[in-house]
Amino acid sequence: MRVRLVLAAAALLTAAVAPLAHARGADGLTVDEYGTVADATVTVSGTYRCLDDSEGPVFVSSTLKQGNRSTGIGGTRAVCDGHLHTWTNSAVVKEPAYRPGAARVEATLLQLTAGESGLPLPGFRAAEQADVELR
Repeated sequence: MRVRLVLAAAALLTAAVAPLAHARGADGLTVDEYGTVADATVTVSGTYRCLDDSEGPVFVSSTLKQGNRSTGIGGTRAVCDGHLHTWTNSAVVKEPAYRPGAARVEATLLQLTAGESGLPLPGFRAAEQADVELR
């Protein structure tokens, strides 16, 4: 009897959580394993997928970390149509410059929505951190 109660409770919990997991699982983000650095211009890239941008624009933002240096590297407007898309962010970075070698990228799929005051507020839809090799 107890086994049936536990199984029934597990089934109810799974049924309640599954729609949320599916809805949130639609947004995703990856970071490519290689980036480039040439003439102080740094470029990082990856892929993303999102379903709905009706509440406000969605962007792919990225931050590059190498040693004790951390810099935001551009932002790409996302197309939220459920299909897989590539993103590429670039920035000119002054002294001290990034160098070829190991680095880390933190990428975020960010949506701006109108707050109560009318000012845009960020909402995070997906995030990814990855070690990359700058070439």
